[in-house]
Amino acid sequence: MRRDIEFELMRWKDQKMPMPLLLRGARQVGKTYIIEKFGQEHFEKIVTINFELQPEMTRCFEKLEPTEILNTIFLLTQQKIVPQKTLLFLDEIQDCPNAIRALRYFKEKLPQQHVIAAGSLLEFTLNDAGFSMPVGRVQSLYLKPLSFKEYLVARGDAPLRKLIESIDLSIPIEEVVHERLLKLVREYMVLGGMPATLQYYFDNRDLSGFQYIQNGLLNTYRQDFGKYAKKSEYQYLQKLFEKIPGLVGENFKYSRVDPDMRSRDIKDALYMLKNAGLIYSVYATAASGLPLASLVNEKKFKILFLDVGLMTRVGKLESEVLLNENIFLVNRGVLSEQFVGQELLAYMPHFEEGSLYFWLREKKSSMAEVDFVSTVGANIIPIEVKAGTTGTLKSLKLFIEEKNIKFGVRISQQPLSYIDKVLSMPLYMVGEIARMVTPLIRI
Repeated sequence: MRRDIEFELMRWKDQKMPMPLLLRGARQVGKTYIIEKFGQEHFEKIVTINFELQPEMTRCFEKLEPTEILNTIFLLTQQKIVPQKTLLFLDEIQDCPNAIRALRYFKEKLPQQHVIAAGSLLEFTLNDAGFSMPVGRVQSLYLKPLSFKEYLVARGDAPLRKLIESIDLSIPIEEVVHERLLKLVREYMVLGGMPATLQYYFDNRDLSGFQYIQNGLLNTYRQDFGKYAKKSEYQYLQKLFEKIPGLVGENFKYSRVDPDMRSRDIKDALYMLKNAGLIYSVYATAASGLPLASLVNEKKFKILFLDVGLMTRVGKLESEVLLNENIFLVNRGVLSEQFVGQELLAYMPHFEEGSLYFWLREKKSSMAEVDFVSTVGANIIPIEVKAGTTGTLKSLKLFIEEKNIKFGVRISQQPLSYIDKVLSMPLYMVGEIARMVTPLIRI
Protein backbone atom coordinates (compact mmCIF):
# COMPACT_ATOMS: atom_id res chain seq x y z
CA MET A 1 0.00 0.00 0.00
CA ARG A 2 1.43 3.33 -1.02
CA ARG A 3 1.14 6.16 1.48
CA ASP A 4 1.39 9.91 0.90
CA ILE A 5 3.99 10.15 3.68
CA GLU A 6 6.46 8.43 1.35
CA PHE A 7 6.96 11.78 -0.41
CA GLU A 8 8.09 13.26 2.93
CA LEU A 9 10.39 10.30 3.55
CA MET A 10 12.04 10.84 0.16
CA ARG A 11 12.48 14.54 0.90
CA TRP A 12 14.12 13.60 4.20
CA LYS A 13 16.44 11.06 2.56
CA ASP A 14 17.60 13.55 -0.06
CA GLN A 15 18.77 16.10 2.50
CA LYS A 16 22.54 16.43 2.66
CA MET A 17 22.69 15.92 6.44
CA PRO A 18 19.27 14.62 7.52
CA MET A 19 18.32 14.71 11.17
CA PRO A 20 17.32 11.39 12.72
CA LEU A 21 13.64 10.88 12.00
CA LEU A 22 10.99 9.93 14.55
CA LEU A 23 7.84 8.44 13.00
CA ARG A 24 4.97 8.85 15.43
CA GLY A 25 1.40 7.57 15.48
CA ALA A 26 -0.95 5.06 17.06
CA ARG A 27 -0.32 1.33 17.02
CA GLN A 28 -1.24 -0.46 13.77
CA VAL A 29 -1.40 2.59 11.48
CA GLY A 30 1.43 1.11 9.38
CA LYS A 31 4.62 2.69 10.74
CA THR A 32 6.80 -0.44 10.65
CA TYR A 33 5.53 -1.50 7.23
CA ILE A 34 6.11 1.87 5.59
CA ILE A 35 9.63 2.28 7.01
CA GLU A 36 10.75 -1.23 6.03
CA LYS A 37 9.25 -0.78 2.56
CA PHE A 38 10.99 2.58 2.22
CA GLY A 39 14.32 1.14 3.37
CA GLN A 40 14.13 -1.77 0.95
CA GLU A 41 13.25 0.47 -2.00
CA HIS A 42 15.68 3.35 -1.43
CA PHE A 43 18.72 1.98 0.43
CA GLU A 44 21.15 -0.81 -0.32
CA LYS A 45 20.24 -2.33 3.02
CA ILE A 46 18.02 -1.78 6.06
CA VAL A 47 19.00 -2.92 9.55
CA THR A 48 16.01 -3.19 11.89
CA ILE A 49 16.18 -3.38 15.67
CA ASN A 50 12.87 -3.98 17.43
CA PHE A 51 13.34 -3.29 21.13
CA GLU A 52 10.06 -5.01 22.03
CA LEU A 53 11.09 -8.26 20.30
CA GLN A 54 14.83 -7.91 20.99
CA PRO A 55 15.13 -6.40 24.49
CA GLU A 56 18.79 -7.50 24.65
CA MET A 57 19.58 -4.88 21.98
CA THR A 58 19.05 -2.10 24.52
CA ARG A 59 22.60 -2.87 25.67
CA CYS A 60 23.90 -1.42 22.39
CA PHE A 61 22.83 2.00 23.69
CA GLU A 62 24.45 1.92 27.12
CA LYS A 63 26.89 4.40 25.60
CA LEU A 64 25.64 7.23 23.40
CA GLU A 65 28.57 7.48 20.97
CA PRO A 66 27.18 6.61 17.48
CA THR A 67 30.25 4.73 16.20
CA GLU A 68 30.31 2.59 19.35
CA ILE A 69 26.60 1.90 18.96
CA LEU A 70 27.06 0.76 15.34
CA ASN A 71 30.04 -1.41 16.28
CA THR A 72 28.09 -3.11 19.07
CA ILE A 73 25.14 -3.72 16.74
CA PHE A 74 27.57 -5.35 14.28
CA LEU A 75 29.06 -7.58 16.97
CA LEU A 76 25.60 -8.75 18.09
CA THR A 77 23.95 -9.13 14.68
CA GLN A 78 26.79 -9.45 12.15
CA GLN A 79 25.11 -6.67 10.16
CA LYS A 80 27.42 -3.90 9.06
CA ILE A 81 25.87 -0.44 8.91
CA VAL A 82 27.41 1.80 6.25
CA PRO A 83 26.48 5.52 6.37
CA GLN A 84 24.50 6.74 3.32
CA LYS A 85 23.99 3.15 2.15
CA THR A 86 22.28 1.54 5.15
CA LEU A 87 19.08 2.69 6.85
CA LEU A 88 19.11 2.05 10.59
CA PHE A 89 15.55 1.48 11.82
CA LEU A 90 14.92 1.53 15.58
CA ASP A 91 11.42 0.14 16.13
CA GLU A 92 9.44 0.34 19.39
CA ILE A 93 12.05 2.81 20.57
CA GLN A 94 9.98 3.74 23.64
CA ASP A 95 11.29 0.50 25.18
CA CYS A 96 14.83 1.92 25.06
CA PRO A 97 14.83 5.56 26.26
CA ASN A 98 18.61 5.67 25.87
CA ALA A 99 18.18 5.06 22.13
CA ILE A 100 15.98 8.17 21.97
CA ARG A 101 18.70 10.13 23.76
CA ALA A 102 21.28 8.76 21.33
CA LEU A 103 19.46 10.25 18.33
CA ARG A 104 20.86 13.73 19.03
CA TYR A 105 24.40 12.35 18.89
CA PHE A 106 23.79 10.78 15.50
CA LYS A 107 22.90 14.27 14.30
CA GLU A 108 25.91 15.87 15.96
CA LYS A 109 28.61 13.23 15.41
CA LEU A 110 27.47 11.01 12.54
CA PRO A 111 25.03 13.12 10.48
CA GLN A 112 25.61 11.12 7.30
CA GLN A 113 23.94 8.06 8.85
CA HIS A 114 20.22 7.76 8.06
CA VAL A 115 18.30 6.77 11.20
CA ILE A 116 14.53 6.33 11.54
CA ALA A 117 12.89 5.49 14.86
CA ALA A 118 9.27 4.60 15.57
CA GLY A 119 7.15 3.60 18.52
CA SER A 120 3.48 2.98 19.17
CA LEU A 121 3.38 4.23 22.76
CA LEU A 122 6.21 6.69 22.29
CA GLU A 123 4.29 9.70 23.59
CA PHE A 124 4.23 8.28 27.12
CA THR A 125 8.04 8.21 27.18
CA LEU A 126 8.41 11.63 25.56
CA ASN A 127 5.91 13.20 27.99
CA ASP A 128 7.49 11.64 31.07
CA ALA A 129 8.46 14.37 33.52
CA GLY A 130 11.98 13.02 33.81
CA PHE A 131 12.66 12.65 30.08
CA SER A 132 14.33 15.35 27.99
CA MET A 133 13.63 15.20 24.25
CA PRO A 134 16.63 16.18 22.08
CA VAL A 135 14.98 19.33 20.66
CA GLY A 136 16.33 20.59 17.35
CA ARG A 137 18.28 17.39 16.73
CA VAL A 138 15.40 15.12 15.71
CA GLN A 139 12.70 15.53 13.07
CA SER A 140 9.20 14.14 13.67
CA LEU A 141 6.62 12.92 11.17
CA TYR A 142 3.13 11.71 12.06
CA LEU A 143 1.35 8.77 10.43
CA LYS A 144 -2.41 8.30 10.65
CA PRO A 145 -4.86 5.79 9.12
CA LEU A 146 -5.21 5.87 5.35
CA SER A 147 -7.12 8.89 4.09
CA PHE A 148 -10.02 8.43 1.69
CA LYS A 149 -7.78 9.40 -1.25
CA GLU A 150 -5.09 6.92 -0.16
CA TYR A 151 -7.85 4.34 0.16
CA LEU A 152 -8.94 4.92 -3.44
CA VAL A 153 -5.41 4.26 -4.68
CA ALA A 154 -5.03 1.18 -2.46
CA ARG A 155 -8.26 -0.36 -3.80
CA GLY A 156 -7.19 0.21 -7.42
CA ASP A 157 -9.16 3.40 -8.10
CA ALA A 158 -6.28 5.83 -8.62
CA PRO A 159 -8.11 7.51 -11.57
CA LEU A 160 -10.89 8.52 -9.16
CA ARG A 161 -8.33 10.18 -6.90
CA LYS A 162 -6.97 12.12 -9.87
CA LEU A 163 -10.50 13.14 -10.77
CA ILE A 164 -11.20 14.40 -7.24
CA GLU A 165 -8.00 16.43 -7.34
CA SER A 166 -9.02 18.08 -10.63
CA ILE A 167 -12.71 18.85 -10.02
CA ASP A 168 -13.62 22.54 -9.85
CA LEU A 169 -16.72 24.72 -10.03
CA SER A 170 -16.41 25.22 -13.79
CA ILE A 171 -16.50 21.49 -14.59
CA PRO A 172 -19.47 19.68 -13.02
CA ILE A 173 -18.95 16.01 -12.22
CA GLU A 174 -21.26 13.48 -13.87
CA GLU A 175 -24.01 12.27 -11.55
CA VAL A 176 -23.10 8.60 -12.05
CA VAL A 177 -19.51 9.31 -10.95
CA HIS A 178 -20.73 11.40 -8.01
CA GLU A 179 -22.92 8.49 -6.83
CA ARG A 180 -20.04 6.05 -7.28
CA LEU A 181 -17.78 8.19 -5.08
CA LEU A 182 -20.45 8.50 -2.39
CA LYS A 183 -20.80 4.72 -2.43
CA LEU A 184 -17.04 4.42 -1.89
CA VAL A 185 -17.24 6.89 1.01
CA ARG A 186 -19.87 4.63 2.58
CA GLU A 187 -17.57 1.65 2.08
CA TYR A 188 -14.66 3.55 3.63
CA MET A 189 -16.79 4.51 6.64
CA VAL A 190 -17.38 0.81 7.31
CA LEU A 191 -13.85 -0.42 6.62
CA GLY A 192 -11.95 2.59 7.95
CA GLY A 193 -8.35 3.37 7.11
CA MET A 194 -6.41 0.83 9.19
CA PRO A 195 -3.94 -1.01 6.89
CA ALA A 196 -4.58 -4.50 8.31
CA THR A 197 -8.35 -4.20 7.82
CA LEU A 198 -7.98 -2.89 4.28
CA GLN A 199 -5.41 -5.51 3.28
CA TYR A 200 -7.73 -8.28 4.44
CA TYR A 201 -10.67 -6.78 2.57
CA PHE A 202 -8.71 -6.23 -0.66
CA ASP A 203 -7.41 -9.81 -0.52
CA ASN A 204 -10.75 -11.44 0.30
CA ARG A 205 -13.54 -8.97 -0.58
CA ASP A 206 -15.33 -10.34 2.47
CA LEU A 207 -17.68 -7.89 4.17
CA SER A 208 -18.01 -10.01 7.28
CA GLY A 209 -14.54 -11.41 7.87
CA PHE A 210 -12.85 -8.01 8.00
CA GLN A 211 -14.70 -7.31 11.25
CA TYR A 212 -12.62 -10.04 12.91
CA ILE A 213 -9.54 -8.02 11.95
CA GLN A 214 -11.10 -4.89 13.44
CA ASN A 215 -11.91 -6.81 16.63
CA GLY A 216 -8.29 -7.93 16.82
CA LEU A 217 -7.04 -4.35 16.50
CA LEU A 218 -9.41 -3.16 19.21
CA ASN A 219 -8.30 -5.98 21.52
CA THR A 220 -4.68 -4.95 20.94
CA TYR A 221 -5.54 -1.44 22.10
CA ARG A 222 -7.30 -2.82 25.17
CA GLN A 223 -4.32 -5.05 25.98
CA ASP A 224 -2.06 -2.00 25.73
CA PHE A 225 -3.87 -0.41 28.68
CA GLY A 226 -1.62 -2.44 30.97
CA LYS A 227 1.48 -0.89 29.43
CA TYR A 228 0.65 2.67 30.44
CA ALA A 229 -2.02 2.51 33.16
CA LYS A 230 -2.21 1.24 36.71
CA LYS A 231 -4.66 -1.56 37.46
CA SER A 232 -6.82 0.90 39.37
CA GLU A 233 -7.17 2.97 36.17
CA TYR A 234 -8.32 0.12 33.88
CA GLN A 235 -12.00 0.57 34.60
CA TYR A 236 -11.92 4.23 33.54
CA LEU A 237 -10.01 3.49 30.34
CA GLN A 238 -12.30 0.61 29.48
CA LYS A 239 -15.48 2.57 30.18
CA LEU A 240 -14.33 5.59 28.15
CA PHE A 241 -13.10 3.39 25.30
CA GLU A 242 -16.43 1.59 24.98
CA LYS A 243 -18.43 4.84 25.24
CA ILE A 244 -16.56 6.61 22.44
CA PRO A 245 -19.09 5.93 19.62
CA GLY A 246 -21.78 7.73 21.61
CA LEU A 247 -19.52 10.64 22.53
CA VAL A 248 -18.11 11.65 19.14
CA GLY A 249 -19.58 14.90 17.88
CA GLU A 250 -21.01 15.87 21.27
CA ASN A 251 -19.76 18.56 23.62
CA PHE A 252 -17.89 16.35 26.05
CA LYS A 253 -19.47 15.91 29.46
CA TYR A 254 -17.76 13.65 32.00
CA SER A 255 -21.11 12.53 33.39
CA ARG A 256 -22.01 10.98 30.03
CA VAL A 257 -19.17 8.48 30.40
CA ASP A 258 -20.45 7.35 33.79
CA PRO A 259 -22.33 9.53 36.30
CA ASP A 260 -20.85 7.50 39.17
CA MET A 261 -17.22 8.09 38.17
CA ARG A 262 -15.19 11.11 39.25
CA SER A 263 -14.44 13.57 36.47
CA ARG A 264 -10.78 13.60 37.55
CA ASP A 265 -10.46 9.86 36.85
CA ILE A 266 -12.13 10.19 33.45
CA LYS A 267 -9.88 13.16 32.65
CA ASP A 268 -6.82 11.01 33.35
CA ALA A 269 -8.23 8.29 31.08
CA LEU A 270 -8.76 10.88 28.33
CA TYR A 271 -5.14 11.98 28.65
CA MET A 272 -3.90 8.40 28.33
CA LEU A 273 -6.04 7.58 25.29
CA LYS A 274 -4.80 10.78 23.62
CA ASN A 275 -1.19 9.83 24.30
CA ALA A 276 -1.88 6.39 22.82
CA GLY A 277 -3.19 8.15 19.70
CA LEU A 278 -6.64 6.60 20.04
CA ILE A 279 -8.62 9.83 20.39
CA TYR A 280 -8.27 13.46 19.36
CA SER A 281 -9.74 16.52 21.03
CA VAL A 282 -11.60 19.15 19.02
CA TYR A 283 -11.50 22.37 21.06
CA ALA A 284 -13.98 25.22 21.02
CA THR A 285 -12.49 28.45 19.71
CA ALA A 286 -13.91 31.96 19.52
CA ALA A 287 -12.38 32.12 16.00
CA SER A 288 -12.12 35.91 16.21
CA GLY A 289 -8.55 35.95 14.94
CA LEU A 290 -5.39 33.93 14.37
CA PRO A 291 -4.04 31.63 15.54
CA LEU A 292 -7.18 29.71 16.40
CA ALA A 293 -5.36 28.01 19.29
CA SER A 294 -4.95 31.34 21.09
CA LEU A 295 -8.73 31.69 21.43
CA VAL A 296 -9.49 28.19 22.68
CA ASN A 297 -11.71 27.34 25.64
CA GLU A 298 -10.09 24.12 26.87
CA LYS A 299 -13.09 23.31 29.05
CA LYS A 300 -15.26 23.00 25.95
CA PHE A 301 -14.26 20.19 23.61
CA LYS A 302 -15.48 17.26 21.55
CA ILE A 303 -13.62 14.05 20.78
CA LEU A 304 -12.92 12.02 17.66
CA PHE A 305 -11.80 8.40 17.51
CA LEU A 306 -8.67 7.27 15.70
CA ASP A 307 -10.56 5.59 12.87
CA VAL A 308 -14.14 5.66 11.60
CA GLY A 309 -14.18 1.93 10.80
CA LEU A 310 -12.98 0.97 14.27
CA MET A 311 -15.53 3.36 15.74
CA THR A 312 -18.37 1.49 14.03
CA ARG A 313 -16.93 -1.78 15.38
CA VAL A 314 -16.70 -0.49 18.96
CA GLY A 315 -20.35 0.48 18.59
CA LYS A 316 -21.10 -3.03 17.24
CA LEU A 317 -22.80 -1.65 14.13
CA GLU A 318 -23.16 -4.38 11.50
CA SER A 319 -21.71 -3.87 8.02
CA GLU A 320 -24.99 -4.82 6.30
CA VAL A 321 -26.72 -1.94 8.09
CA LEU A 322 -23.90 0.50 7.51
CA LEU A 323 -23.52 -0.11 3.79
CA ASN A 324 -26.98 1.15 2.92
CA GLU A 325 -27.50 4.72 1.83
CA ASN A 326 -28.53 5.89 5.30
CA ILE A 327 -25.07 5.34 6.83
CA PHE A 328 -24.52 9.10 6.74
CA LEU A 329 -27.45 9.51 9.15
CA VAL A 330 -26.37 6.86 11.68
CA ASN A 331 -26.32 8.24 15.25
CA ARG A 332 -27.58 11.64 14.08
CA GLY A 333 -24.82 12.01 11.50
CA VAL A 334 -21.99 11.28 13.94
CA LEU A 335 -20.22 8.98 11.45
CA SER A 336 -20.15 11.79 8.90
CA GLU A 337 -18.64 14.17 11.45
CA GLN A 338 -16.05 11.54 12.46
CA PHE A 339 -15.21 10.97 8.79
CA VAL A 340 -14.76 14.68 8.06
CA GLY A 341 -12.65 15.27 11.18
CA GLN A 342 -10.48 12.26 10.38
CA GLU A 343 -10.04 13.51 6.81
CA LEU A 344 -9.10 17.02 7.97
CA LEU A 345 -6.39 15.51 10.20
CA ALA A 346 -5.17 13.19 7.44
CA TYR A 347 -4.45 16.04 5.02
CA MET A 348 -2.59 18.23 7.49
CA PRO A 349 1.20 18.36 6.97
CA HIS A 350 2.87 15.16 8.13
CA PHE A 351 5.29 17.15 10.27
CA GLU A 352 2.35 18.30 12.45
CA GLU A 353 0.39 16.14 14.85
CA GLY A 354 -2.65 18.14 13.81
CA SER A 355 -5.18 20.22 15.77
CA LEU A 356 -8.90 20.57 15.23
CA TYR A 357 -11.28 23.30 16.38
CA PHE A 358 -15.00 24.05 16.32
CA TRP A 359 -17.02 27.19 16.99
CA LEU A 360 -19.46 27.31 19.87
CA ARG A 361 -21.57 30.26 20.90
CA GLU A 362 -23.54 29.74 24.08
CA LYS A 363 -26.15 32.43 24.53
CA LYS A 364 -29.53 31.84 26.10
CA SER A 365 -31.33 33.38 23.17
CA SER A 366 -29.02 32.14 20.43
CA MET A 367 -27.08 28.88 20.66
CA ALA A 368 -24.87 28.23 17.65
CA GLU A 369 -22.22 25.69 16.69
CA VAL A 370 -20.13 25.10 13.57
CA ASP A 371 -18.62 21.61 13.39
CA PHE A 372 -15.08 22.60 12.40
CA VAL A 373 -13.11 25.80 11.97
CA SER A 374 -9.93 25.66 9.90
CA THR A 375 -7.52 28.06 8.25
CA VAL A 376 -6.17 28.46 4.74
CA GLY A 377 -3.31 30.91 4.81
CA ALA A 378 -4.45 33.84 6.95
CA ASN A 379 -8.13 33.11 6.34
CA ILE A 380 -10.57 31.47 8.76
CA ILE A 381 -12.78 28.83 7.12
CA PRO A 382 -15.90 27.54 8.94
CA ILE A 383 -16.89 23.99 7.94
CA GLU A 384 -20.35 22.57 8.59
CA VAL A 385 -21.08 18.85 8.14
CA LYS A 386 -24.56 17.92 6.94
CA ALA A 387 -25.23 14.19 6.95
CA GLY A 388 -28.58 14.40 5.16
CA THR A 389 -29.46 15.84 1.78
CA THR A 390 -31.42 18.68 3.39
CA GLY A 391 -31.04 20.89 6.44
CA THR A 392 -30.55 24.52 7.36
CA LEU A 393 -27.21 26.26 7.67
CA LYS A 394 -28.25 28.72 10.37
CA SER A 395 -25.04 28.46 12.44
CA LEU A 396 -22.77 28.60 9.41
CA LYS A 397 -24.48 31.71 8.04
CA LEU A 398 -24.43 33.31 11.49
CA PHE A 399 -20.68 32.69 11.67
CA ILE A 400 -20.15 34.22 8.21
CA GLU A 401 -22.11 37.32 9.22
CA GLU A 402 -20.69 37.70 12.72
CA LYS A 403 -17.05 37.21 11.68
CA ASN A 404 -17.52 39.22 8.48
CA ILE A 405 -15.89 36.59 6.26
CA LYS A 406 -16.51 35.95 2.58
CA PHE A 407 -17.95 32.43 2.73
CA GLY A 408 -18.23 29.13 4.56
CA VAL A 409 -17.99 25.47 3.58
CA ARG A 410 -20.68 22.81 3.80
CA ILE A 411 -19.67 19.15 3.53
CA SER A 412 -22.55 16.87 2.54
CA GLN A 413 -23.80 14.37 -0.04
CA GLN A 414 -24.57 17.24 -2.43
CA PRO A 415 -22.44 17.86 -5.56
CA LEU A 416 -19.97 20.73 -5.71
CA SER A 417 -21.57 24.19 -5.92
CA TYR A 418 -21.17 27.78 -4.71
CA ILE A 419 -24.39 29.59 -3.81
CA ASP A 420 -25.09 32.49 -1.46
CA LYS A 421 -21.69 32.54 0.28
CA VAL A 422 -21.73 28.77 0.85
CA LEU A 423 -19.27 26.47 -0.91
CA SER A 424 -20.95 23.06 -0.91
CA MET A 425 -18.50 20.19 -1.26
CA PRO A 426 -19.27 16.46 -1.36
CA LEU A 427 -17.88 14.22 1.38
CA TYR A 428 -15.26 12.77 -0.95
CA MET A 429 -13.67 16.22 -1.45
CA VAL A 430 -12.63 17.06 2.14
CA GLY A 431 -9.00 16.81 1.05
CA GLU A 432 -9.60 19.50 -1.58
CA ILE A 433 -10.89 22.26 0.72
CA ALA A 434 -7.69 24.35 0.57
CA ARG A 435 -7.54 24.09 -3.24
CA MET A 436 -11.20 24.96 -3.68
CA VAL A 437 -11.36 27.94 -1.32
CA THR A 438 -8.17 29.63 -2.54
CA PRO A 439 -9.75 31.18 -5.69
CA LEU A 440 -12.77 32.33 -3.64
CA ILE A 441 -10.50 34.05 -1.12
CA ARG A 442 -8.92 36.07 -3.94
CA ILE A 443 -12.24 37.35 -5.30
